[in-house]
Amino acid sequence: MKSLKLFLGIALVASGFTSCKDEKEMKAQKTVDTYVIYVDSLGNKSSLDDNGNWQAIDAEYKMRSVVADSAIENLKDKIAAKERVDASRLKYAAFKAKVEAEMEAKKRVVVTVGSKQKLRNALFGEGKIGDDMNFSWVNKDNILKVYDVFFQSYKDNKHNFSREDYDEVKVMYEGLDSRKNTVEKEGLSSADNMKIASIKFKFAPMFKINRIGAKSAEMEKAKH
Repeated sequence: MKSLKLFLGIALVASGFTSCKDEKEMKAQKTVDTYVIYVDSLGNKSSLDDNGNWQAIDAEYKMRSVVADSAIENLKDKIAAKERVDASRLKYAAFKAKVEAEMEAKKRVVVTVGSKQKLRNALFGEGKIGDDMNFSWVNKDNILKVYDVFFQSYKDNKHNFSREDYDEVKVMYEGLDSRKNTVEKEGLSSADNMKIASIKFKFAPMFKINRIGAKSAEMEKAKH
């Protein structure tokens, strides 16, 4: 009876030891898997803008790398696990090189946006209109939205415009109107045409008054 109890006790301890060992291996395997997935997710990012705080990402990677190396020691097939970790390490090195190259390139490129271009960007959207004043991107499907954005942006920013800004707004508005004449022949719907007419009806007197006010303010300022 004592022998049976002793045998059962040893078996229980062995079972517990095996269970504990299996649990450690499963945990270690999960750690390695998580590390590999994490590195893959970084490599799938399309640009530096997706990377957020680069210093934080690099620090987190280093921490995960150390943890993955430690986990390998608890696996039966250490060689296979190490090969997976090393492969991910190479992927990360390539990713890091790409990120650092992009960061360096951004440091070298200094883009100076003039006041006229800032005004164009505000009224039509970033980079939509350049010095060539090309409105060819405006068509029967988006022209109503272009007028609407132009008018809303004008109302939001008109108090900050100088006399020169109003002159530029006039040139841009005339360019958009000229494009509208072309778009009308390309199938502009009657409904959109009426809505555009309504915007133009509200914009014209507002612009005239604001422009006169800006010129008067400038003349008054020049006197002092």
